[in-house]
Amino acid sequence: MQFERITVDPDRMGGVPCIRDLRVTVSTVLGQLAGGSTVDDVLSDYPYLERADALAALKYASVVVNEREVPVARPA
Repeated sequence: MQFERITVDPDRMGGVPCIRDLRVTVSTVLGQLAGGSTVDDVLSDYPYLERADALAALKYASVVVNEREVPVARPA
């Protein structure tokens, strides 16, 4: 799945998913939200982020936690 606002660059932040190629990681935004901050609180802490960025981080997380590796049976 393609995410317009989430970028992964091995040369930025160690390849950790970031918001719009900024040095704000998806996990930073998610951590604040999980800790009880509102989207408005996050936007206040990072004024260069947009509401759509915080929502994209949530959407990205929901997709990632549903990803699975399914083992393929080896032929006998």
